[in-house]
Amino acid sequence: MPFTIVRQDITKMKVDAIVNAANTGLQMGGGVCGAIFKAAGAAQLQAVCAKLAPIMTGEAVITPGFNLPAKYVIHAAGPVYREWNKEQNEQLLRAAYMNSLKIAVENKCESIAFPLISSGIYGYPKDEALKVAVSAIKDFLKNHDIDVTLVVFDKSTFVISRELLGAVESYIDDHYVDIHKIKRRELLDVERQAILEADEIISKYSEPAPLGDLIGNLDESFSQMLLRLIDAKGMTDVEVYKRANLDRRLFSKIRSKKGYMPSKRTAIALAVALELSLDETVDFLKQAGYALSPAVKFDVIVEYFIATGKYDIFEINQVLFEYDQPLLGG
Repeated sequence: MPFTIVRQDITKMKVDAIVNAANTGLQMGGGVCGAIFKAAGAAQLQAVCAKLAPIMTGEAVITPGFNLPAKYVIHAAGPVYREWNKEQNEQLLRAAYMNSLKIAVENKCESIAFPLISSGIYGYPKDEALKVAVSAIKDFLKNHDIDVTLVVFDKSTFVISRELLGAVESYIDDHYVDIHKIKRRELLDVERQAILEADEIISKYSEPAPLGDLIGNLDESFSQMLLRLIDAKGMTDVEVYKRANLDRRLFSKIRSKKGYMPSKRTAIALAVALELSLDETVDFLKQAGYALSPAVKFDVIVEYFIATGKYDIFEINQVLFEYDQPLLGG
C-alpha cells in the first residue's frame, strides 16, 4: 500500500506494471514513451498497441511488458495542457491516474510505477502535475492496497510548492545545528568550576521519578503503547497504517509481536499518522529507543511538520525527497 517517490529510470523498475505517458493513438513517441517502447521491444509493443488504439484522453489500456522487468505496461493518455481550461486539465489528468490504478488492480497487480504524466512535452506545469498525481493516488489508496511509486528521472521533473519549501527552509535555518560548523572556545577554569557547582546543586535537590512510574513505562512495549494510542485517538488500525504510508503486513507484525521494535522512520510515520504533538512524538520515539536531533536534517524537517500541525505524510515525503532524505513509511 505504500506510496513512494524515487529518482530512477522507469524502464528498470521491478514492479508488476509501469505506466506509459501515452498519446491517444498509442504510437511510439519521445521522452518516457519512447524509452518504454525501446526497452520493451518497439515492434512487438507497437503491434499490440495498434489493436487497442485509439483511446480517449484520460483513458488507459494495458499490454504485456515484453522485454521490460515489469509484467505489464499500462498506457495512460494525459491531457495537453491548456492554460485557459485548468479545471478540465485537472479532471483529465486525474482520470489518467485513476484509470491506470483501476486497471492495475483488475489485473491483480500488487505494485505499479508512474512517471509524472503530461509534465513533459504536453506542457503541464510540474508543480500542478505533481499535486494532481499525489491527490489521485492518495484517494485511490484509501480503499485499495497496492504499492505505488512515482518515478522521476531527475530533479528538474520534480517541483513542489515554493511557499512550502520556503517555510521549511526557514525552519531549518532556525533549528538545524550543523555539528561540523560549531566552534567552541576553551572554557576558563572559573567557568568550569561554576558548571560543576551548578551540577552538584541540581543533583542534590532533584527528586528521582517514582520507581513505580519508571517500571510502568519500561514494561509497556512499543506495540502496546501504539495500540493504546490508537484507541485513545479513536482511530482504526487500517486508518493508522494507511495514514502512516505503511504496508499492511508490516503493521500487522508491529501489532502482533510484543517485542517488535520498528525502524526510526516507521516510528515517526506512526507518530504522524496518530497526529501526536511534538512532545508526544518525543515520548513515543523514546519508547522505541529513538530521538529527534537538531543535528540531523531529516529530523528537523519532520519536526517542522509536527510542530506546525501538518500531518500529511505524502506532503512530508515530497519535502524529504527534495532534500535527498529518506522517506517515511513504506
